[in-house]
Amino acid sequence: MSGHFLRHTTYITIQVIILAFGYGFLGAVLYHRYLYPSDRVIELWEQHLKVVTFVASLIATALAVSTATLFAISIKEALRHRMSNPISLVLLSAGVALSKGSYMLSRRHWKLTTLTLFVYGVLRLLTAGWTNILTPDYLQMPIPMRGYELDITGTAFSTMLLNEYKNQGYANIRDDAFEVLDIGGMLSGISAAGQTYGLPGIFNFNGAKYNVSTQGIVPAIEEYSGSDAVPGSNGTRLGFSGGNVTVNTTPIPGKRTILPLPSGILRSYSMLQQGLTANVNCRPIYSNDTQYAWNTSDSEVVYANAAAPNTSLAGLRLWNIVGNCSTNTSMMQEYVTMVDAFGNASSSSGFLPSVVCPGPVNMSQTSTNLSQTHTSFTILSQGFNKYSFLNASVCEVTPLLTTVRANYSNDLISSEVLSSIPFRSENVQLLSFIAGVVKFQSISSQGLMSSTIGDTLYSIYSSTTTTTIGDNLGNQKQVYEELEDYWGGVVEFSATYLRSGFMAVGSFTDNNIPVELQSQVNGTLQIWIIGWTSQSTTYLLAIIPGTIITILTFACGLYSILQNGGYSTTFDASNTLHLIMAFVAGGLTLEDFGEDGIIANEGVNVKLEENGVDHRAKKFVKVD
Repeated sequence: MSGHFLRHTTYITIQVIILAFGYGFLGAVLYHRYLYPSDRVIELWEQHLKVVTFVASLIATALAVSTATLFAISIKEALRHRMSNPISLVLLSAGVALSKGSYMLSRRHWKLTTLTLFVYGVLRLLTAGWTNILTPDYLQMPIPMRGYELDITGTAFSTMLLNEYKNQGYANIRDDAFEVLDIGGMLSGISAAGQTYGLPGIFNFNGAKYNVSTQGIVPAIEEYSGSDAVPGSNGTRLGFSGGNVTVNTTPIPGKRTILPLPSGILRSYSMLQQGLTANVNCRPIYSNDTQYAWNTSDSEVVYANAAAPNTSLAGLRLWNIVGNCSTNTSMMQEYVTMVDAFGNASSSSGFLPSVVCPGPVNMSQTSTNLSQTHTSFTILSQGFNKYSFLNASVCEVTPLLTTVRANYSNDLISSEVLSSIPFRSENVQLLSFIAGVVKFQSISSQGLMSSTIGDTLYSIYSSTTTTTIGDNLGNQKQVYEELEDYWGGVVEFSATYLRSGFMAVGSFTDNNIPVELQSQVNGTLQIWIIGWTSQSTTYLLAIIPGTIITILTFACGLYSILQNGGYSTTFDASNTLHLIMAFVAGGLTLEDFGEDGIIANEGVNVKLEENGVDHRAKKFVKVD
């Protein structure tokens, strides 16, 4: 095997290997869709991203320079062999320009000009192409998520909830659970009431953080699920007072994903889940609203002590608040407030009674007997003393079963309602629970001197307007909007509490929700990484310059192999000195630099001849 053959095949092989590296790298990216290093390396790259970019640029430059150099060698070798046969000076000039990575400009020879400009441009794109391929970037890698959660909308859950009521009785929910319902419902209502007017609202429940309100969902992502404490034997379902809630969602890697999922720089989730909200419409009770009977006049002083000091309890008043919400059944609620020994309330005190009707129904009844009460309930309210800004009012509450898009990011859960349907007959037990939570909240919020609900309405109004709340008695639009959001937040929290209790660790055997109680959860995990993706449309464009130069290198090398039959020379056409020496040795006489002379010179055909055994003597001779 001759030396010239090995020399030509060597630079062709190196050029092909460089190109194969590029295609192999892109093939790996296309196969995996996302290519990334280990979490430790990603962390280092993020901390030193400029260094990573610099190193990638160095490697790209080295590959580009190597490719261009091998191409230049192949052009010089091919041109040297071509000069052993007659060649015009203009064609020789174009070959010399290509071997030096340059171009020629001639209007008379536009084909050669176009060829050299094209090759010149491709060579200049080599570094940019390799840099584009090798430089990693910040990426969002989507991973499908799938799983299930508790379905509270169907007959199976309704039956299970009814059995829980029968086992415990609605009025006998354990004390710890009542405390959670009280505080959680209040905080959820406050958070929801303020968001309409721009007040920040982050609601925390069981260690999970919700933006404004829960929207009736329970966390479907493990790292957002909150508490990891194991509930006690009586701490699940209706006795839930906090603890670990089971999560049954997992990522579904692609078929070609053999790389382990990275933790990434940042993770976020977007999940389609089952939620619950309510349409709440609050307004004054007008004089022609005969269907709403509202009586606050039945009260009596049940304790009085005229001798009590100012700092002691002087008197108590018992209120029997009666409401009729067009069901032909009067509902009564008792309250106790602090008064002086003469039965008068302090000007700084506030009283905001409410009646929920129909209240929590008798759960031993069948859904047939409740066919008129399974879609909504009503809240009657009125403020006194410092809450007198709220006239006698009615809030129509219509709970809705929803599908929500829950977004999990930055340790916060935010939800958006996508669709909703009203309650059906099988949801009567669910409606009773929600109405019971609202009733409990309306009672527990009223203390001896003030009401949490009244203070919430007053505080939000005062912090979002420039007028006093007393000036708003003629137009209570904002107050009613606040009240609507408050009760909406309480309703949504009640659904989250219920789901949490029944999905708590220990609620079901082996923590597996029965199939008939499952609701499918689907979504996407977005992982922020540093790496490469097949979705980049520039990769294929970036590899084209290297491909073109490799093809040209192969063509020139093959030409040299076929033309060289043992012929060897040290002449370098890209070396200006070699050209001058060869022209001088041949004694060539050319025309002058006038336009006609240049045109004539361009058409002169020359041939490189070598004299002597050692090939030291070389000259250009004219060929007719």
